[in-house]
Amino acid sequence: MLLRQLEYLVALARERHFGRAAAACHVSQPSLSAAIRRLEHELGVPVVRRGRRYEGLTPEGEVVLAWAHRILAEGDALRQELSALRDGLTGTLRLGVVPTAVPVASLLTGPFCDRHPHARVAMESLSSADIRRGLAGFELDAAMTYLDDDELRQVRRFPLYEERYVLLTPVDGALGEAVTATWSEAAALPLCLLGRRMRNRRIIDECFAADGAAPVPAIESDSVAGLYAHLPGGRWSSVISHAWLHMFGVPEGMRVVPLEGPAHGPRVGLVVARSEPQSVLARALVKVAREAGLRDALDSRLHAVLDGRGR
Repeated sequence: MLLRQLEYLVALARERHFGRAAAACHVSQPSLSAAIRRLEHELGVPVVRRGRRYEGLTPEGEVVLAWAHRILAEGDALRQELSALRDGLTGTLRLGVVPTAVPVASLLTGPFCDRHPHARVAMESLSSADIRRGLAGFELDAAMTYLDDDELRQVRRFPLYEERYVLLTPVDGALGEAVTATWSEAAALPLCLLGRRMRNRRIIDECFAADGAAPVPAIESDSVAGLYAHLPGGRWSSVISHAWLHMFGVPEGMRVVPLEGPAHGPRVGLVVARSEPQSVLARALVKVAREAGLRDALDSRLHAVLDGRGR
């Protein structure tokens, strides 16, 4: 059994099409099909359900696929370990990040690249569900996500910061001169919020509900950047995570007003698969995360904004 055959199987399961899988592996379709048939012959079980087109994997094939992911990941870890001994850390760190943590990801990836100049980072904005699948399938080395995700299993967790929620509102608006605001007062404003399918929005809705309010935003966005794009001009307000101030700051003509309620939101952290041997790249990122001090950096940024020393 060759590693190449396992790579072809993983590509086929991902692409669900023989032609696309062959293209992804830079081989001809007959070569890919023949290699998978040889794999079936060597294992003595059918792996692929075949008809006029790809119809999925057999139950035996699903077992083989799980092992293929594991074997290929361990092969990558071996190559990374040997390369690090010879030339320093090289290769590509595959990092998944929930959209609401993207604005602060550079606080990890920047120091990581500074420390390991021959390594690269492939960062992808993913939902919590996609992150779970990516880690389980060895398609991600690490991820920045919410640590209170009950479905996130077989991972090591490293807390980074707790979200704090504040109101971003026009200086000449109804709450523009407020020292603090309640969630119900914020709900009465013309709002721009993230979409309901996003974890951050569901958390914020729970905070509104705890104060007896149910916001009806005029604008909903599926990204933090899309939300911020609507704020300049003084028409809408928004409830944001303090972490977003690191990248986006405070738009001209707006100010940050603390919201009365819980001092801390859910924890955001770095997670890596609980497997051995662990990816050398993931191990290096964990070391950076432990020394980065994200919580203090983000809290300092928020305090500077509230004190009028930073935008």
